[in-house]
Amino acid sequence: MQLATGTMSPDELVYLGILAASIPVGFLFRFLSPSAKQVTALLVGLSITIGTCHFHTLHSLVTVIGTWIIIKSSWQYAPALSLAWTFLYLLFFRLVTSFGLPSPTPFANAVQLLLTLKMVSVANEVKSFHSEKKKEVSSFETKSPVIGCLAEELSFYDLLSYSYCYIGIMTGPFFRFQTYSDWLRQPCPRELPGWDPCLQRLKLVPVFGALFVVVNSLFPLAYVRSEEFLDRNFFFRFFYMIAVFFVFRMRFYAAWCGAEAGCISAGLGCYPESALCKPGGGPTVSYSTDPRGGEKYDFKTIQNIDCYNTDFCVKVRHGMRYWNMTVQWWLHHYIYPNAPFKAYTLRAGWTMLISAYWHGLHPGYYLSFLTIPLCIAAESAMEAGVRSKLGPQGQNVFDWVHWFLKMRAYDYMCMGFVLLKASDTINYWSSIYFIMQVIAVCCIIVGRALKGTKRADREETRDGKTKKTE
Repeated sequence: MQLATGTMSPDELVYLGILAASIPVGFLFRFLSPSAKQVTALLVGLSITIGTCHFHTLHSLVTVIGTWIIIKSSWQYAPALSLAWTFLYLLFFRLVTSFGLPSPTPFANAVQLLLTLKMVSVANEVKSFHSEKKKEVSSFETKSPVIGCLAEELSFYDLLSYSYCYIGIMTGPFFRFQTYSDWLRQPCPRELPGWDPCLQRLKLVPVFGALFVVVNSLFPLAYVRSEEFLDRNFFFRFFYMIAVFFVFRMRFYAAWCGAEAGCISAGLGCYPESALCKPGGGPTVSYSTDPRGGEKYDFKTIQNIDCYNTDFCVKVRHGMRYWNMTVQWWLHHYIYPNAPFKAYTLRAGWTMLISAYWHGLHPGYYLSFLTIPLCIAAESAMEAGVRSKLGPQGQNVFDWVHWFLKMRAYDYMCMGFVLLKASDTINYWSSIYFIMQVIAVCCIIVGRALKGTKRADREETRDGKTKKTE
């Protein structure tokens, strides 16, 4: 096995440069007026996009213009139409070479992914705005503003400036138009916390970065595709996925913490703690906008990763909540409720299918994401059939075993996410005998069998009591 000679590609270095520059630049935006902030953020974002995507910038511009036409022509159906439009354009974007057009750059792909989320979200916000206005007209009274609802009608300039705002334009986090609008109109941005939360978010980035470089050099992904790898023993092959997922996590921990720091320095997503903000969604209750009122502030609205809970939460379903949190909010609000199923596992499967499509057309995404519902069904069956029968100490042991299997499940699924090809993914999974699918199926069978036994015991006890009464 050879060590990897290079750990960061030129594209990754460009991402790193943009992330690093966005942090000090963000503090300068606190000195600008709302109108100057809006136009400057737009110009910086466009400069980044054009500089890295070149003429592929047209893809994102066409997406924005198409969404604007949908919003203005039919706001009632804008959420569904914008979802169809942006997702169909994603398909064209990924198959563009089939039409004789040049392949987009990775930077254009990153911009297109985030823009897709923004366009669907803003279509939903516009519909909510018009629906509330309609209610006001029908009731002949002016109601207090709805939390998270637009205060005024969107202009094309607003949509364009939101779409190309430099903050998170390639790396995320996702944020709604309302969050962007609140940022522009912050009453006293220089009074809001900045340095301390920014440094707090950055303090572990060097550690994550160093671990990424070291472990990635020791366990290169390319080695998995070699014939030599398949000659290694089972335990080595099994351990390798743990190392690969560790590298994967460190890379995104560093990138997302850096991206959050860029938001924090600019003041984007800064709300009082009393607003009870959700990552991606923003405030959920009314709050005071005056930063001199003694309120404590947080940046939960733009929090995209919870590193500790990602690693140490017990359940597979909870692991998703703490990873790419703003995108999870988007999926939970715009995809999950509209799933054509009622059962939780099937709705989760539908959401994972949409998530896989959003990420790309590589089969590895689908193999990975569609393994998640199987794992969720397994843990639900074991919780109902086994954990519910245990005492406090037994449940504690169960939870530790559950956590270990949860981490191995994500290690396993990560291999499909990074190997991308179906053949590479299946070759690796078969080299460890599809172990996680086998464990999941066994857990479902055992859990349901024990749950059935528990139900039978309960009915038997009930029958016994009935006989005694007779």
